[in-house]
Amino acid sequence: MNAADAQAETRRLVDKLWSYCDVLRDEGVSTIDYVEQLTFLLFLKIADEKAANPLSAENILPEDWQEYGWQKLKDKKAEDLKQHYEKLLSALGSQATGSPLNLVFGRAQNKIQTAASLSRLVKELIDKETWSLQGTDVKGDAYEQLLSRGAEDTKTGAGQYFTPRPLIEAMVRCTRPTPRDTITDPACGTGGFLLAAYEHIAAEYGSELTRAQWEDFFGTSKRSEGNIWGTELVHGTARLAAMNLLLHGIGSWNGKQLVHVTDALAKGGRKASLVLANPPFGKKSSITVIGEDGKASREDVAYSRTDFWVTTTNKQLNFVQHIAKQLDIPGRAAVVVPDNVLFEGGAGETVRRNLLHDYDVHTLLRLPTGIFYAGGVKANVLFFDSRTPTPGRALTSKLAVYDFRTNQHFTLKTKALRSEHLDDFVAWYRSAERPEERDDNERVRVFDHDELLARDKVNLDLIGWVADESAEDTDSLLPPEVIAAEIVEDLQSALTEFAAVADALGGQTAAEVSSNEGAPDPQQP
Repeated sequence: MNAADAQAETRRLVDKLWSYCDVLRDEGVSTIDYVEQLTFLLFLKIADEKAANPLSAENILPEDWQEYGWQKLKDKKAEDLKQHYEKLLSALGSQATGSPLNLVFGRAQNKIQTAASLSRLVKELIDKETWSLQGTDVKGDAYEQLLSRGAEDTKTGAGQYFTPRPLIEAMVRCTRPTPRDTITDPACGTGGFLLAAYEHIAAEYGSELTRAQWEDFFGTSKRSEGNIWGTELVHGTARLAAMNLLLHGIGSWNGKQLVHVTDALAKGGRKASLVLANPPFGKKSSITVIGEDGKASREDVAYSRTDFWVTTTNKQLNFVQHIAKQLDIPGRAAVVVPDNVLFEGGAGETVRRNLLHDYDVHTLLRLPTGIFYAGGVKANVLFFDSRTPTPGRALTSKLAVYDFRTNQHFTLKTKALRSEHLDDFVAWYRSAERPEERDDNERVRVFDHDELLARDKVNLDLIGWVADESAEDTDSLLPPEVIAAEIVEDLQSALTEFAAVADALGGQTAAEVSSNEGAPDPQQP
């Protein structure tokens, strides 16, 4: 299948899958819940197809589990099908922890309460397609597009797990993963960074790698524990990531799982030569605790890890510390961080000072507003490397700051970020290894290490050398919807900062007030 045919087939599949989503949304099923139910059913249908393949039969489900297979499910009448489906989810979810079955079906619940709708989804949508015959690009891209649409559903808060794909691709193009790398994302969401890293390696090195080398890379052989993996705290999101990778041909349907459901911040974990991440938005690290009265409350968590420079409840600062300590030597990282990580005092200053000394913090990309599904946070991408330290000397010598924020106007609906918008940055980044040796660019300024340390609180919130066209009243040339979107983004950002101050003072945050009033909280899963 050529590229044009694959794109046409992907569009057909997405349109078909989305048509059912519209029906179920009228019954109260959110987009992300719909994608989750598709995940369960697709897994079962593909397992049935693989087991029936006359050329290379593969059993994903246990051989004695025929009563839970796809054929039994689709042959049931509507009400019997619903009861059988719920029993099936429970049985598969009870499989041993660490198995792909447990990852996909663990804590699974049926969110489609109308028996007729579930029957239609099983018999008219999933069963009518032969998923094993679809190319990995087609079915994987279709699933990815559904995840993207689910991220737009702000009421569910799903956007916090979805990083814009053009930004992911730019970060991957800059860090240039290789088959020799060990690659991880400690907050992998729906698996976008892992997928993009694999696709880069497949495009650049795929023709050179043997089947045995690919097996070693994915950890599907006994020779290797694998070179790519992710960690995700939320089980429901981890199952989406696992399915996203499997549908793109990454990993094994009945082998070692590549996504681990755990709190990455709780311990150091396995070292990696490349870390790509967009840790979740929201300032404080916290857990949900169910009291004796059955009510849920959130408790702050400060991770007292001996390898951290400072103990703090700030989630982003903890992730920066974790990622730095997870890097092997040599190693490199590209991580999305909100503005407060660049300027916050106290623990923030301690983290920045140590990061500049112990690592080569060489590039900072200032991101524009309007590109994230979870609004209200102004963000950046921080690139830093780990190297063998030189006693008495800081590893950071120069920090290049690329201002991609000033005069850039994006919205999710009318002017979404595309890959070509970041081509200039990628070309500049790849023009030389060292920031001071890269091509001249009017959006770039390079700072010395001593210059950074001399700033109040080692503030890295550096901007201002690109002329702001809004000062010349050119905003009137922008479409009204873009101006309105930027105003909303600024208001959300201000609200987020005020909420953080209130939270630090022990008060009730704006998000909690909204939640108590019945409004959705975009910062909580």
